[in-house]
Amino acid sequence: MDSIMSNQTWELVDLPPGSKPIGCKWVFRRKYHIDGMIQTFKARLVAKGFKQRECIDYFDTYAPVARTTSIRILFALASIHNLFVHQMDVKTAFLNGNLNEEVYMEQPKGFVLLGNENKVCKLVKSLYGLKQAPKQ
Repeated sequence: MDSIMSNQTWELVDLPPGSKPIGCKWVFRRKYHIDGMIQTFKARLVAKGFKQRECIDYFDTYAPVARTTSIRILFALASIHNLFVHQMDVKTAFLNGNLNEEVYMEQPKGFVLLGNENKVCKLVKSLYGLKQAPKQ
């Protein structure tokens, strides 16, 4: 939740007339050490994207991918020109994509703000579970 709030993933607004908010749920997972002991507990907020309607809540659902041959060419060029290759992993990659469509989501359980119980989250950035999240 700290990551979601620091990325300003949504803003609380009143639900516009004619709009339906999609739901969300928490997905909990345990990560284990090799010996079977619990290492950490993980939680992820997932939007119920299966309730989204095409051409209303989203338009495109494709995900940009790189072909293996393209990556090999880049490695070959880096090798020829003595360049350094740096790899990085973004833990919150899905939470960094800006949304173009207006998507409204119910407030997550356990994090409903007092005094704003009737407001919904207008998503500014993508969230796990949205149909357009891989594209963003």
